[in-house]
Amino acid sequence: MLSKINICNIKINNISMQEAIERIELLFEKNEQAIVVTPNIDHIIKLQRDEEFRKIYGEASLVLCDGVPLIWASKFLGNPIKERINGTDLFVRLCKVASEKKYKLFFLGGRPGASLKASEILKYKHPDIQIAGVYSPPLGFENDKAENDKIIKLIKDANPDILFVGLGTPKQEKWIYKHKDEYQVPVSIGIGVSFELVSGMVKRAPIWMQRAGLEWLWRLMMEPKRLWKRYLVDDMKFFWLVLKQKMRK
Repeated sequence: MLSKINICNIKINNISMQEAIERIELLFEKNEQAIVVTPNIDHIIKLQRDEEFRKIYGEASLVLCDGVPLIWASKFLGNPIKERINGTDLFVRLCKVASEKKYKLFFLGGRPGASLKASEILKYKHPDIQIAGVYSPPLGFENDKAENDKIIKLIKDANPDILFVGLGTPKQEKWIYKHKDEYQVPVSIGIGVSFELVSGMVKRAPIWMQRAGLEWLWRLMMEPKRLWKRYLVDDMKFFWLVLKQKMRK
């Protein structure tokens, strides 16, 4: 049984990146339509008020810590999480493993052209990688039955072992949960903006900012109009929630 740490009533697996990779390989072997989620502060805040989202988290096979502030919170609460498992880093590492072990992959989501460009870059780095399909759906597709049927058919025809979905949170998790039994892929993972980061459409923060927990500030500088409310208003509530949890203990 994997150890879990409670942060703001969300239970997060206390494992390292390498352990996460190994666990995902086990999930693939079990072939149970597993869901892997990677919470950060934004997820934690949305989970406080979204019952459907919490249900998905409760049934996820792996809940992996994506966010240095969550590491800080775990230490403050007296139960340190081993390691941050950034969603983009996990995506890149799994693509490398997939190329070595011949797993088939499908990329769904991202801005127009992002997943295709990411696939080209990854194929250049890993010539043996098997990317069985790539598709960026139009805005609002989740409410279009014909479009969803088309996507499910694309995935089923490609028959991948791992499905990476980059639609933003909580849309990607909700779409996976709603349709996983239809497309029947062993492992589905929500990866947010990873296609854009790998493709270079969105520039990633320097390593020192990632390690210092300032990746959010870099993202805010890159896309201030889109992200200011998330980072400067909504996500600030996280620190109050952690303090209240500490006071209750």
